[in-house]
Amino acid sequence: MRAWRVAGALLEAADHAGHLLLVRNQRHGGHTDWSTPGGVIDDTDADVLAGLTREVQEETGLRVTEWEGPLYEVLATAPDMEWEMRADVYRAVAWEGEILVADPDGIVVEAEFLPVDRCLSLLAEGARWVHEPMAEWMAERWGPDAIRRYAYEVRGVSRGALEVQRTAHPGS
Repeated sequence: MRAWRVAGALLEAADHAGHLLLVRNQRHGGHTDWSTPGGVIDDTDADVLAGLTREVQEETGLRVTEWEGPLYEVLATAPDMEWEMRADVYRAVAWEGEILVADPDGIVVEAEFLPVDRCLSLLAEGARWVHEPMAEWMAERWGPDAIRRYAYEVRGVSRGALEVQRTAHPGS
């Protein structure tokens, strides 16, 4: 089973209350989806926050200088595809720079601060393990003192025919 450790970033616009930063990802096979900025934490990253800071800067051009969290953790297991992904999601408290998409992986093709209702509709088109925890956080806005844990089992091997079930998180 291949295991990925990833991290995601919640960035709220300072000048537009209620706007969050999302990125549009161009996936293999030609489909696109939206997510928060973030990505795989590399073995060369000093820690999760160093990797998340690197990923956000690569994907959006913004350099986060202060983090809060994690706010929630997601564990998605896909036994039929032989992978497991653990994601820690943090909120950016302070950052600098302007949006400039220059993803070295060529996956992120757009980044934009969007109103919450638009974020929810775009995220709902993607993976349940991405949009469901994010929708709950947007509705309730809890902090790091109330971290939540989510777990999902993904069955199937074809993107259009996956069955996703929420399960009990092993750390809960």
